[in-house]
Amino acid sequence: MQYYKTNYVVLFLSFLIVANSLFSQNDTLNKKRLAIVVVTEAVLYSSSLVGLNELWYKNYPKSTFHFFNDNAEWLQMDKVGHGVTSYYVGRVGVGLMKWSGVKRKKAIWYGGMLGSVYLSTIEILDAYSSEWGFSYGDFAANTAGSLLVIGQELVWDEQRIVLKYSFMQSEFAKHRPTILGKNFQENSLKDYNGQTYWLSVNPASFMNKETKFPKWLNIAVGYGANGMTGGMHNPPTFDENGNQLLFERYRQFYLSLDVDLTRIKTKSKLLNTFFNSIGFLKIPAPALEFNKHGIKSYWFYY
Repeated sequence: MQYYKTNYVVLFLSFLIVANSLFSQNDTLNKKRLAIVVVTEAVLYSSSLVGLNELWYKNYPKSTFHFFNDNAEWLQMDKVGHGVTSYYVGRVGVGLMKWSGVKRKKAIWYGGMLGSVYLSTIEILDAYSSEWGFSYGDFAANTAGSLLVIGQELVWDEQRIVLKYSFMQSEFAKHRPTILGKNFQENSLKDYNGQTYWLSVNPASFMNKETKFPKWLNIAVGYGANGMTGGMHNPPTFDENGNQLLFERYRQFYLSLDVDLTRIKTKSKLLNTFFNSIGFLKIPAPALEFNKHGIKSYWFYY
């Protein structure tokens, strides 16, 4: 998923996260609320797709529907990103359906599939562009993100295993700014070297209610990759003296602590909304990195 397309997904997701955090669950179907949700989502959905077409797709030649295998690109970091995005759009979708009073299972399935449906529509647009195609890897990742939301809601009525994101600027963006970004905002969306995706598990939710284990404390397992200046391979890169730079591409795995901000309840609705809105971000904490070269420790890793 390229920069402009990612921007629209982030805007769509950000609005839904903030909106969802303002509303509480309703046990009775409220047709007015449901109408608000459906109309708002339809407007965001259609306007974002129109915007994508105007800013992106119309600049490239069209083609017949075709598939595109990009599963080997970026050491699968982009696929994990698809799953995380689909997970959060689905999580918000479930919340909005419950706020509307839709029956439990319908709210979970209809809302939970929102992310997969939205992102898969973008895949269809890709399928008719000669530059790309329908990526079955992206589709699988989108579906996996939605199913993670749906499965947990059906079994536990809550999200005990949360997907999260963190970012630190890498040294590689400066070598290919058109691909990896020219500034921090672009880097955070385009430079997979600086991104880490986390599976953050809440141990207290698996224990009895009387446990003294902090309900807000999570254990997080992360995935990242390093040394990438191109999708499949690194193109030739040279320093200011004309010497070729060689970057080693490798995967990184992390173990760290985390905080589930959504489990911290205060008397302030504004503060609760803030915690819900940034709950997708991994909290900086001590961490261990495991890679092909060994183990590295951090006092604080983000």
